[in-house]
Amino acid sequence: MFSSEGGVKTPGKEEMKRMKENEVMSYQIDPRTQQQKTTEYNLISLTRKICMEEDIQEESLAEFKERRLGGWGLLQLTAGTGLAVYAMWAGILMPGFRRVPLKLQVPYIPASKRQVQNVMTLLKSRSGGLADLGSGDGRIVLEASQLGFSPAVGYELNPWLLWLARFHAWKTRNYGRVSYRREDLWKVDLSGYKNITVFLAPSVLPLLQEKLLVELPEDALIVAGRFPFPDWTPCSIVGEGVERAWAYQIQALRGHNQSKGIKMTVESS
Repeated sequence: MFSSEGGVKTPGKEEMKRMKENEVMSYQIDPRTQQQKTTEYNLISLTRKICMEEDIQEESLAEFKERRLGGWGLLQLTAGTGLAVYAMWAGILMPGFRRVPLKLQVPYIPASKRQVQNVMTLLKSRSGGLADLGSGDGRIVLEASQLGFSPAVGYELNPWLLWLARFHAWKTRNYGRVSYRREDLWKVDLSGYKNITVFLAPSVLPLLQEKLLVELPEDALIVAGRFPFPDWTPCSIVGEGVERAWAYQIQALRGHNQSKGIKMTVESS
């Protein structure tokens, strides 16, 4: 509403109030617009921060590669790794191979706990003497002794592995109950053992099965871990994959060979 004073129209009280409200509202910011701007600002700040951190990480990684693993550092790392592998070969593996022909050499691969358990499962309810051919660090012999096998003997050519096996026997207070001998398994007389365990490479198993057929007593049991004998049919199998173990009865094997007319001979070396 307007009032007329001296011919000039002036706004009334209600109109003045409405104009002031419009003026104030014209300077206000829409809350939704303000929220959007705040969100955009936060996103921009976060993006800049991430980019800066990535730049710092890349710079740090580049500096690490340049200073810590430069050409000389990589050469040192490679040489050190190669030296460690050679030291393991020269100190632990090679000494036992010097006295054995190439085709009869067997690398040392320790049996896992599951493999040992599977072997002992196949030997359950058995008794008498046990020989572990290529006994390595002696874990099979120790476990067999604790289950009552006596004598429990391991045959191993490598002097370092023999020392390790004897140390394990001493540490577990079984030193007088087990025996580890540095002898060539191809020259050992196995006729006194009713239980044989082997963790050997497939390349030597065909020759070993001939020796076992000739020398072992009639009631002997052979347990192979990791690899089965190529020409024999097992009487029992335990485990899966690389943990598997196979049991063979010497009496059944001899009967099978005799039915086929196979003559059992082994060459002396």
